[in-house]
Amino acid sequence: MTPAELASVVLAAAHAVFEQRGLDRAALPASTVVERPRNPEHGDYASTLALQLSKKVGVPPRELATALADELGRAEGVKSVEIAGPGFLNIRLDAAAAGQLARVIVKAGAEYGRSDRLAGEKINLEFVSANPTGPVHIGGVRWAAVGDALSRLLRATGADVGTEYYFNDAGSQIDRFARSLLAASKGEPAPEDGYGGAYIAEIATEVQARRPEVRSLDDDAAQEVFRVEGVALMFDEIRSSLRDFGVEFDTYFNEKDLHDRGELDLALNRLRAQGHLYESEGATWLRTTDFGDDKDRVLRKSNGEWTYFAADCAYYLDKRERGFERVVIMLGADHHGYIGRMKAMAACFGDDPERNLEILIGQLVNLLRDGAPMRMSKRAGTVITLEDLVEAIGVDASRYALARYSSDSPIDIDIELWTRAKNDNPVFYVQYVGARTASLSRNAADVGLTRGAPEDFRPELLDHEKENELLKALAEFPAVVASAAELREPHRVARYLEESVAQSYHRFYDNCRIVPRGDEEVTDLHRARLWLNDATRTVIANGLHLLGVSAPERM
Repeated sequence: MTPAELASVVLAAAHAVFEQRGLDRAALPASTVVERPRNPEHGDYASTLALQLSKKVGVPPRELATALADELGRAEGVKSVEIAGPGFLNIRLDAAAAGQLARVIVKAGAEYGRSDRLAGEKINLEFVSANPTGPVHIGGVRWAAVGDALSRLLRATGADVGTEYYFNDAGSQIDRFARSLLAASKGEPAPEDGYGGAYIAEIATEVQARRPEVRSLDDDAAQEVFRVEGVALMFDEIRSSLRDFGVEFDTYFNEKDLHDRGELDLALNRLRAQGHLYESEGATWLRTTDFGDDKDRVLRKSNGEWTYFAADCAYYLDKRERGFERVVIMLGADHHGYIGRMKAMAACFGDDPERNLEILIGQLVNLLRDGAPMRMSKRAGTVITLEDLVEAIGVDASRYALARYSSDSPIDIDIELWTRAKNDNPVFYVQYVGARTASLSRNAADVGLTRGAPEDFRPELLDHEKENELLKALAEFPAVVASAAELREPHRVARYLEESVAQSYHRFYDNCRIVPRGDEEVTDLHRARLWLNDATRTVIANGLHLLGVSAPERM
């Protein structure tokens, strides 16, 4: 019995009690939840339904809990119900009901853990969005891992998600990039405000190979060639490196398109129609202070130039016009000050900033070698890049390491830890459990042990304490996925795999023999335990997939 099925049983018992007592059934919720108690001695699951309903119907909580316990105790699969404290229900399942979960998980396969919790939500998820002026640095890599995992989680819970990469291919940063390439082509040092690193020389050389005529152009014309060709080459490299990291976007959006299509004027007119623009000192301002910003923001300067914030406004409006009800943007730690102005901007458009716009801030990442932070990239010169991280610890370890911590906490990635094949390496620890389950299945097949037909499975045989512990851990997976998606916290999946599934499986493996020894006869208990073993493999594989990490069958 899954937690969702047990919750339905609890709710059915409540309906029966209300009918027996003539209570108003309108007070009953459409659904309820059951949770694992912190202390296993308190039972398999707990419910607070009696406490929730007591005031609504005017019945003391323990009295209501007693009636619920009596009714629930007669339900199939429920072994016992105890009342604790002011009206908690502590529920124990019989072995057959608990063990059924193994069959449910194996039959569901890749679908186990998925739900329709967020069905109907159309979400635009923007992450990484590094400017095409250099390789993706380690802060952007964190968002690549977390953002991609979050997109998988949101889709697994039924949301309609569009992932998006926005890059600023217009403005002063691109001008500095072009001037840096031009200087490199002449063998000159980078401009004082330009970009350095070996990659600049590499791109300049490639542009000259593609466009040899650039050598004969004057500086202004040559700089334009380097701008167009250099941005294209840099962005091709960014896309390629992200693809190798397992991250693809549904949409790659160019800032320049907003300018070319007149969308900044469209946004300006929309904001003017809402009554939030004013002119001062020849510039056009947005009155964001009306919605909590610390100061009003310039959209168009007195010389006619657009500000970056004007492009932000146009881009937000573009997303909303494409039908996305919720816009989620992931930004680096240095963008914390953007939250107030962006929320105010959404309000100026007439949106609910708490509903329609969500901004997530990611903190800094340090890559440690020999206990000291790495500061310089072999290629970029000033920052650690995606390629540096992958070269150091690999794609799987990189993605897992970046996704297993709350994104609002700074993290240190120790190269030595994340590359060793030991249980203190979190990704190895989880992947090893998955590989062990696969190895055990192969060993079972070698001695003629198979799960057998689903209808021959005997779940009531899974009555060992460690079997029950593992079943309860596996039962948590759908709720973990749902909460990780709703809270935007992929690290919940990683910690669950480590601290709940992997640990419980090791204890099960150490205490419950699955493959018979020598000439020992294959029994229904061996087969039942093989179902549980394979259910564990399914959950490990599904959980790692949500993090974008492989689940190898051999290590």
